[in-house]
Amino acid sequence: MNHQTQPHSLLQMFLYTLLIALIALLGYLSFSHIRSTDGMVDSTQAYVEPDSNFTHLWVAPSDWRLMYLKPEEKALVEYGRELIAHTSEYLGPKGSVKAISNGMNCQNCHLNAGTQPWGNNYFAVQSTYPKFRARSGAIEDQVKRVNDCFERSLNGQALAAESKEMRAILAYIKWLGSDVAKGVAPKGSGIFKLKGLKRAIDPIKGAEVYAAKCQSCHQADGGGVLADNGKSYTYPPLWGPHSYNHGAGLYRMSNFAGYVKYNMPLGANYEKPQLTDEEAWDLAAYVNTMPRPAKDLSQDWPDIAGKPFDHPFGPYADPFTEDQHKYGPYKPIKEWIAKHKKSKK
Repeated sequence: MNHQTQPHSLLQMFLYTLLIALIALLGYLSFSHIRSTDGMVDSTQAYVEPDSNFTHLWVAPSDWRLMYLKPEEKALVEYGRELIAHTSEYLGPKGSVKAISNGMNCQNCHLNAGTQPWGNNYFAVQSTYPKFRARSGAIEDQVKRVNDCFERSLNGQALAAESKEMRAILAYIKWLGSDVAKGVAPKGSGIFKLKGLKRAIDPIKGAEVYAAKCQSCHQADGGGVLADNGKSYTYPPLWGPHSYNHGAGLYRMSNFAGYVKYNMPLGANYEKPQLTDEEAWDLAAYVNTMPRPAKDLSQDWPDIAGKPFDHPFGPYADPFTEDQHKYGPYKPIKEWIAKHKKSKK
């Protein structure tokens, strides 16, 4: 009887072994797929060297290091961070300290309270100020730098240099730059300088990008979404009476394009951008064409030769029009500026 059933048993063993082998193969293939899709190296793909612009970026000091500060200094730094993150709660139209700004928060432009790499952060402010700025034609200190934001980006009034709020903001900025050597701007500081387009940037194309990728947060009228407390914005206004005025840094097309490329829409960052370069530039053209508060800029750029290539208001030292300075193409302007700078040396 055992002799008669032996072939059947051998068949069962063979099928069982085959099943185990198939399970093992499927497991291997599944693991290999995970390795190739979770950021690990897939040996079947050609190696692509990471863009060095986005590796080894500077980061803010860890919060645990605050314990080494004197209690009063620590409290001032923490208050400064709170003011940057929730400016309108203290200094907005319904602010608890003063009503001197438009309701936006500093971190609407300086992301994560000024700590986001390539998010218009403060990493290089302490190390590079005081410094000469061509816009004012003078040496500017950190107080002037902060008040430029209040008067331009927040379309408001300057903070008194001796006020607790100014001292707190300066203490926080100093804290963020505490590891940065004097005169150094670490990698990831400020806004990424996006490569220009060969053509003029297009507000009509930008309107399409805005409708598809920005409107759900900032609204069709660009007015943003006011928070339930009525003091600040859940999503800030990008134009209109409560947005930045045309003297603000983000009113320059190159600044706006570099900012949104690696920070917008919500959830994007330098590691996971969602906009193409063209979309970022065209979006800048659209947003910065829309109406916003004006500012007297008559004292800016005492030496007009110092104006940047995308400063949208004349007169200029070069032969290009206001329209080209605003929308481009920028390459001819930049080449003219570079050539004439060399000829002066």
